[in-house]
Amino acid sequence: MSGPLGAAIGRYPSSDGVTQMGGTIRHKRKCRDISFLVIFIAFLIAMIVNSSFGFNQGNPLRLTHGLDYKGNVCGDKFAHHGFGELELRYWQNPNQVYQSGLKNSHFKLANARSICLIDCPIPSDDSLEWICDYPEGEISLSMSDWINRKYDYFEFLTPEMRNSSLQLQGPCYPVIFPSVNVYWSCQFIARASNMSLKLWQQMGGVNVYEDIVIDKSIHKSINSHSAVLKRYMADIGKAWPVLIVCGGILPLFLSVVWLLMIRHFVAAMPWITVVLFNILIISVTMFYYLKAGWIGNDVISPIIGEHDPYINVSGRELTHLRTATIVMTFIMSVAILTSIAIVRRILMATSVLKVAAKVIGEVQALIIFPLIPYGILAVFYMFWISAALYLFSTGQIVQNDCDSNCCTYDLVAKRVNCERCCGYSIHYSPHIRVAILFHLFGCYWATQFFRACSSTVIAGSVASYYWAHGETSPEIPFLTVFSSMKRLIRCSLGSVALGSLIVSFVESIRFLLESIRRKLKVNSYEPDNCLGKAAYQSSQCFLRCIEWIMKSANRNAYIMIAIGGKSFFVASSIATELIMNNVLKIGRLNVIGDVILFLGKLCVSLSSVVFAFLMLDTHMFKSAHNKISSPLLPVTVCWALGYIVASLFFAVVEMSIDTIVLSYCQDSEEHQGTAHYAPPLLIETLSDQNEVQRITQGPQ
Repeated sequence: MSGPLGAAIGRYPSSDGVTQMGGTIRHKRKCRDISFLVIFIAFLIAMIVNSSFGFNQGNPLRLTHGLDYKGNVCGDKFAHHGFGELELRYWQNPNQVYQSGLKNSHFKLANARSICLIDCPIPSDDSLEWICDYPEGEISLSMSDWINRKYDYFEFLTPEMRNSSLQLQGPCYPVIFPSVNVYWSCQFIARASNMSLKLWQQMGGVNVYEDIVIDKSIHKSINSHSAVLKRYMADIGKAWPVLIVCGGILPLFLSVVWLLMIRHFVAAMPWITVVLFNILIISVTMFYYLKAGWIGNDVISPIIGEHDPYINVSGRELTHLRTATIVMTFIMSVAILTSIAIVRRILMATSVLKVAAKVIGEVQALIIFPLIPYGILAVFYMFWISAALYLFSTGQIVQNDCDSNCCTYDLVAKRVNCERCCGYSIHYSPHIRVAILFHLFGCYWATQFFRACSSTVIAGSVASYYWAHGETSPEIPFLTVFSSMKRLIRCSLGSVALGSLIVSFVESIRFLLESIRRKLKVNSYEPDNCLGKAAYQSSQCFLRCIEWIMKSANRNAYIMIAIGGKSFFVASSIATELIMNNVLKIGRLNVIGDVILFLGKLCVSLSSVVFAFLMLDTHMFKSAHNKISSPLLPVTVCWALGYIVASLFFAVVEMSIDTIVLSYCQDSEEHQGTAHYAPPLLIETLSDQNEVQRITQGPQ
């Protein structure tokens, strides 16, 4: 092969006439794909602008807390003094709640009169309790006095106000039904208090409906898809200590430990990894069973605080968790059977990992280097998650436009007002959805970019080691890593930005197609004929294959960028040609090694999930204020963060193997099939590959 790198490989004369080693690594380079670096920088600036919009317009309290009859967010301390402790939304008029639950009714629960309270009211056994509007007008009570009186100032009402209250038009409303705190909303229990109802009737109050509809109406609102999605996002904000510990610190520690063990116990690590993986995936699955209520009595509950044990309320979160449990059971079964199937090939993985262990032992700075991209990503994720919470909670609070009969007494106007008495809702404009999608894509692209930068630096360091006959400078142990970082920053950031953009774009297309499929399925537009289903499945398979090929090609392209400093497409072409020309020689060299590394990443990320479950099971995340609706999303985010952190550190081994292999191929091409620069251990491994495969596969 006489590719673009042909003249640069091997020795070259320096300016002083002395022959140098590794000319490919140290030759002068040009900036490549600079336009894509400019695009990436502009994209980051746009993300900052987009996030500032969220920080300015959003309020994370909107994700979990409802609105009162004035449009205030319950629990918002900036609404007015003393309002911060009023976190629960309570619907005052039970007949409006009943009417909103009827099938043919045009009245919506969003227009029912609601108020913010500290706790959910319970009817008294010997008297009739009242929940009155916020004190204003002639009611000269402070907010603190109103709270201390349990929101009741019925005795101060004028005859006109009392008559209006008996008509369920306020300013005071009777407590007829018990209620329970379900995700910061007081859900009625359709069992009217006999004493309270009797006293209400004796006072001449209008008829109060007692049907089960009053229960289901609020329950349906609390469990709507949008409400559940908002609670999931709020869980991320409340579980931030778990994300820091289990998504950042723990995987960092475990990844470093794994690399050190690879360095010193390479022969045992494949066996340790497989056994530990099986133990962890079984443990994680058992935690899912516990939280789903299928084992033990630690099932998640939507009810916050103490309540009657006979009250049973289920939420959509429990359904999602049980679905995830079934999926996790299937994954566990397949994973265990697969890990057992590769046990016979562990010997091959050991021979491959020995090569990487040798490199790590010689270039020890590689173990520490991933701390740099780790720190950058940690800062980025903290900013990104905070901005995501605010973006998801943006929107304009406006009063609904309704034509329903909802007359209420106005304490300021001193009369019953039947105009502008509709409730408030948060309206989301279409550009907010675009901003959220832009934010999500930005996270994926930035993650791929920083991971690619890390991989390229590692590849450059390992390539320097290879093309120097395995010689390193003991006086300056970080020299090769610093030199590789310098080459990346000066010349190759644009190529890395292009490669990461391609992967992000393909993944985003697949995500959008999957979203469209789900929407069509919900609307019963899913293809019901064999041809349509086959076309859909084929397209999904094709996209997954394209995604896998792009990720694999990108990784090899980054290696050739680190070696030769070429542009992304040229480097990708060179890497592909090298692999195709040497596919018989190295075809199965690192397949099992990649499987072991993948299991190692899963071990780190599954350990993060186990500790996340344990942390979320503490009182801190079960108390009223910090209670999470479900551990599903926090543990999933911890798994993703743990996997990303592990990938940064495990890339040291992955890129070491791939860089050594590609360098070996290029070396062989330049020297007519004989690799002049290959370390002895690599030559020994390649020589013994057929024998290793024969031993591991057994007789044919």
